[in-house]
Amino acid sequence: MGQQTSLERHGANKGTAIGRVRGLGSAHAGGHHWLLMQYTSAGALLTTLYLVFSFLLLPDLSYGAVRGWIASPATALALALMVVAVFWHGKLGLQVMIEDYVHAPGSKFAALLLLNLAMFAGAAFALLSILRIALGGGA
Repeated sequence: MGQQTSLERHGANKGTAIGRVRGLGSAHAGGHHWLLMQYTSAGALLTTLYLVFSFLLLPDLSYGAVRGWIASPATALALALMVVAVFWHGKLGLQVMIEDYVHAPGSKFAALLLLNLAMFAGAAFALLSILRIALGGGA
């Protein structure tokens, strides 16, 4: 007949269990996604702890005191970092749910697009609000 390929000689294409699953392993994106989830979770936790402790050290909780606290550079930076970490973490978690449970390609694309737009808009609004307070604008 013809010459056998290397795969055929080793039984990979002969219908064996191992032959059927070769090449169907991980796409290698899951590990990166998992690490991002861990990093954003740690970032959110650390910034939240800093903000909670610094908030508890305020002399009083009047509007002026809290506004001054938010306007301080360290607090404004911590708030901005927390916003980025929380929205990114939320986006990653919801993305996994959509990818796992929405099976129609068009619906999946629409859901992921809506998720990305909503998370971007929410983070942008929060960062703009922090920036306005930190720079002394607004009421």
